[in-house]
Amino acid sequence: MMTQITEETFEQVLHLLKKTPVIKLQEVSFIDPYGMVGLLEIGRIYKQKLTRTPLYLPESEEVLKYLERMDFFKIARRYFEFDPFKLLIPEKYLRSSYSDVLLEITPIEDPDDIHFIVGKVKDRAHSILTRHLKYDERGINGFIVSLSEVCQNIIEHSESKGFVGIQKYHFQNMGKNVVKIAVMDTGIGFRKSLSERFSHKSDLDSIEEALIHGASRYADKGRGHGLAAVKRFVNQWNGKISIRSGTAKLSIIPEWAWGKEREHNLTHFPGAQINILLPEI
Repeated sequence: MMTQITEETFEQVLHLLKKTPVIKLQEVSFIDPYGMVGLLEIGRIYKQKLTRTPLYLPESEEVLKYLERMDFFKIARRYFEFDPFKLLIPEKYLRSSYSDVLLEITPIEDPDDIHFIVGKVKDRAHSILTRHLKYDERGINGFIVSLSEVCQNIIEHSESKGFVGIQKYHFQNMGKNVVKIAVMDTGIGFRKSLSERFSHKSDLDSIEEALIHGASRYADKGRGHGLAAVKRFVNQWNGKISIRSGTAKLSIIPEWAWGKEREHNLTHFPGAQINILLPEI
């Protein structure tokens, strides 16, 4: 049984789902925005098949409180059948006057959603990014622009809908704060998005063309620089970015982080899954 639901364990989740379309979270003691958004996208896929996926809730009260704080349940009710059916969370845990959440799990369905997301993050960015990551005004502006770009990619390229969630954590092994940004959709993916202009043979080549070389599905001059701008910002602030699409994942990994730079032959999952980690300066 899974004890953590994160980018690192997402492949295990997909592998288990090939055996049985049931999500068992009883033993989960930690879940981050990538894990939450990933579960919602899995639920969305199954719902398209006119079925609601059984989801066994975590036994940990701390995990349940965190899921509620991130608005996971507000969205998850569309896609899952919960077990136990009735979710009980004490009222005093529902919201905290102080939080490290930059953005609760939020749908991305049209351009107005991006304006809402950017506005909400701006309201919290100074208190969290300045205090915990020691970003200056230029860094905060770069953060907002990068967030807008990755969300805009869903509207312009995926032909689908998506979700985003952002949270600040303290990495004890580093002694530093890190912000995690997770953005996902279950749309057409990078290879199909670029197929009209590029004849890529693999998902990995397509991700690389978009992230490293700034390729776009559109021929218009100036298009395709969104992800390249995000990459520059992430590199400038010594962060990590990983993009998964189809059966492949490409990551840019600084010295302090972990993972594999290039992965292929993964379990197929539609759309694009982006994870960004930004460390304290």
